[in-house]
Amino acid sequence: MRQVVSLFLPTWPIDRLRRRLGRQAPPPDAPLVLAGMEGRRRVLTAASMPARALGLHVGMAVTQAQALVSDLLLMDADPPADEEALERLAVWSLRKYSPLIALDAPDGLMLDVTGATHSYGRTEGLLADMLRRLAEVETAARAVCAPTYGAAHALVRFGGEMLRPEGLAVVDPADLVEAVARLPLAALRLEAKAIEILAALGIEAIAELEAMPRASLALRFGSDPGRRLDQIYGRLSEPFEPVEAPKQIEVERRFAEPIGAPETIARYTRKLVEALCQVLEEAGLGARRLDLRFHRVDNAVQAIRAGLAKASREKKQLARLLCDRIETVDPGYGIERMVLAAPVIEPLGLRTMSSLGDKPVPDVSALVDILGNRVGEERLFRVAARESHIPERSVMRIAPMADPTLLRWPERWPRPVRLFARPEAIETMALLPDHPPVHFVWRGVRRRVKRADGPERIYGEWHLSEAEWLSVRDYFLVEDETGARYWVFRQGDGMDAATGRQDWFLHGIFA
Repeated sequence: MRQVVSLFLPTWPIDRLRRRLGRQAPPPDAPLVLAGMEGRRRVLTAASMPARALGLHVGMAVTQAQALVSDLLLMDADPPADEEALERLAVWSLRKYSPLIALDAPDGLMLDVTGATHSYGRTEGLLADMLRRLAEVETAARAVCAPTYGAAHALVRFGGEMLRPEGLAVVDPADLVEAVARLPLAALRLEAKAIEILAALGIEAIAELEAMPRASLALRFGSDPGRRLDQIYGRLSEPFEPVEAPKQIEVERRFAEPIGAPETIARYTRKLVEALCQVLEEAGLGARRLDLRFHRVDNAVQAIRAGLAKASREKKQLARLLCDRIETVDPGYGIERMVLAAPVIEPLGLRTMSSLGDKPVPDVSALVDILGNRVGEERLFRVAARESHIPERSVMRIAPMADPTLLRWPERWPRPVRLFARPEAIETMALLPDHPPVHFVWRGVRRRVKRADGPERIYGEWHLSEAEWLSVRDYFLVEDETGARYWVFRQGDGMDAATGRQDWFLHGIFA
């Protein structure tokens, strides 16, 4: 089943104008509206959230809006600039989220994320990342993922009650009919005149329109209502014209007869990879991401995406990454064209090889690519040192193929192989405040300490807060009667209560 995301930008013209004005932009709580010509009338084409809260809406006459709000901020609309900015957002999203993205002008995008959510663990992760990045640039947005374009478009604009507080929702295919049943007819993108006539007949929801006889519906209103119903329920495909990134390296293959067999698709995938690698080699470039699009005879487009940990143009490696995901492609009645593109590229020169007996450095990038495309790029990482004395802050995650860091962990004191994200409380008994525990109880099991080393005193980071500046931890490396070794610490120095409450915690386990 396909996964289609509708990204809705309710105040896109206002947000774009604020970004352009920068520091000269009006305050966020000011009632700001944009005006344009509709025939001979000057009407509102966009309104900020504070303006909408005062009763203003798109389509209202400017004179009426000024009469309702005395301190209204009125500026001229610029639809071409809004559409140009929307295209730039689509190109950016094309490189980041999905190989198939179409404009849903004037205030949204459509993304086909089928098979492209693995990099974020799940569909909710992709939507959350998208909304978070837009919020960072002060752009209001909502997103819904559904099995059809029509359903996603309708739910993100008219299904506000099903959205999570962060403004996203994912609709299961089994819940599609129920999810769209109570939506108003405006969600079907019908003409205003048709909606007005249907409302006069007492038909206001999609489920009520779906229950009407199709023949009488077509006789009175034409084919548009039936077509929109079929599109929202997935009975009819909807035209989708994907945005293409400018100056993108790509190769394509057209077929005289449509293809559909998996082995045939795999064979031509390898041929496309060979052609793309030749173009990349001539340009001295390597691919960091590959998008393979399949154009079917029914005008539907499907795609698969593969990411790489570092730039490469190795034919076998790239072909394997793409062929592993062919099973997610539905050829339908046949594929008439295949297009392989490299949306993310980097300079890649020739590698120098030494014949003086130097030990070769193993290259694990191919393994990282395979694992990343199967379980998600975000789930693969390396652990590196960070400049902090606090153990849980001295570790950070970096990309698997990132350059080596210069920071190193201190070698004077050993550190556990497994460090808990949060220290776990334990019950202990110590002979003296500066002595290690004689025994401790952790997770309901009593462990007797046979050997111990310490204490290693660690102070808090004074620049963060006064409480941090006063805090003290005394760490001990202890070994129980079974030979297992633990890293425990006591809060406080045993003299000043402000340094800690003398509680004991287990922070890590040694191998």
